[in-house]
Amino acid sequence: MLSKRVIPCLDVRAGRLTKGIRFAGNEDIGDPVESARRYYEEGADEIVFYDITASAEDRGIFLDVVERVAEQIFIPFCVGGGISSVADMRAVLVAGAEKVSINSAAVKDPRLVSDGAAAFGVQAIVVGMDVLRVPVSDAIPSGYEIVIHGGRKRMGLDAIAWARRCQELGAGELCVNSIDADGTRDGYELTLTRAIADAVNIPVIASGGAGNPAHMYEAVSTGGASAALIASIVHYGQYTIRQCKEEMARRGAKVRLAW
Repeated sequence: MLSKRVIPCLDVRAGRLTKGIRFAGNEDIGDPVESARRYYEEGADEIVFYDITASAEDRGIFLDVVERVAEQIFIPFCVGGGISSVADMRAVLVAGAEKVSINSAAVKDPRLVSDGAAAFGVQAIVVGMDVLRVPVSDAIPSGYEIVIHGGRKRMGLDAIAWARRCQELGAGELCVNSIDADGTRDGYELTLTRAIADAVNIPVIASGGAGNPAHMYEAVSTGGASAALIASIVHYGQYTIRQCKEEMARRGAKVRLAW
């Protein structure tokens, strides 16, 4: 059985680390480069970096920040935000990332997923899914809708159907972020995570809502995720990566303990 991964997420706005709740009220909380180095040293399995306003502002990602983070860590590094072409993917990979995360642009042009997989391999393509819980309808039979542009635009697209489509197109991994749970620290949206994990045969990263290591354990057990994405609980010093992993292991999860 593969080890479950613990992945700190660096949401970056104007080159600074930021965090909000349910995609709103973001505040500046520090330097993403310093944070990435600290999480690497604490035993993170990967680092995810999102330029959270690049798509909404219709601009490219801040490659200089990507380069500075890549210089400080020696674990897989995934970068997303404002990536809308194969050329954008190449620039991010050249800057030091091992994976690219595409979200809004993939929804608007699904060929971006297949084109990226053809150019760089499926292992390099992560599709990020921002998901909102909505009433069940003919258009959204699962009750979970895809939203793009940092939570600003609902798409009328069912999240489960989109997950299956992404796998068909060549995505190597899905990062499933619950807008309802994001930043609340009340736990992941396990029903959503489980539904998508059961619908596809590629790794699923649970994102949004971690408040303690028990929530992370639930994401990789009950939720069926391959990895738990975390932010607030480490950004604000509530837990270290090491503490999270040790508690997950105590509860029975297989994790990489590198110390």
